[in-house]
Amino acid sequence: MNEFVTYQPEENYAIITIKNGKANAISHEVIDGLNLCLDKAVAENKVVILTGQESVFSAGFDLKVMTKSPETAKELVTKGSNLSLKMLSFPQPIIIACSGHAIAKGAFLLLSADYRIGVEGDFKIGLNEVMIGMTMHNAGITIAKARLSEVYVNRSVNNAEIYNPKDAEKAGFLDLVVPENHLLPTAIKVAGMFAKLHKKAHAATKLKVRQQHLQELEKAIALDLKSDISINS
Repeated sequence: MNEFVTYQPEENYAIITIKNGKANAISHEVIDGLNLCLDKAVAENKVVILTGQESVFSAGFDLKVMTKSPETAKELVTKGSNLSLKMLSFPQPIIIACSGHAIAKGAFLLLSADYRIGVEGDFKIGLNEVMIGMTMHNAGITIAKARLSEVYVNRSVNNAEIYNPKDAEKAGFLDLVVPENHLLPTAIKVAGMFAKLHKKAHAATKLKVRQQHLQELEKAIALDLKSDISINS
């Protein structure tokens, strides 16, 4: 849909791929592209498979934007939080084929999807905000509390603990870990199963299950708009 995000439609699903440099950073352009692709998937009634580049799903927000000023950081974080809100309330199933490292906003995208498949290997997954000097934003805390296993929330959010794929599965970032060459075939198999769901029932049930979470996330995003978001030196 743009040079940073591609859309590949298949019969029952669409593969959306993030392609933005070595770190696969989440920039304004990437979020714009993801929004366009998600809207296209709804229009075409397709299950979504979201993936990244070899060895990296995403290392998080574009640091050039995040460190420019508190205003630019807030703008990008707010845009990213609204993307998570959209994904969590998305009418179609979203599968993430996590192709490697998933740090910060990359990990939050995992927490915003319906089913997450990771790959075996020496990959890092987690929330490193506190480690790099960023006080965790309200929306991030809300997403983590809702989607991570309770025992891992403090370890992940307060302590910035980073996990390998198997431990990320225990924490709640992933649902399944497979060998690298099985990643996309497994995601396609899961998409085939999800394509058999009654779409209206899936969408309505998802909103019921996540109603409180979605309401809390909307409030958290509003709180973040009133706060400074920046990386401390």
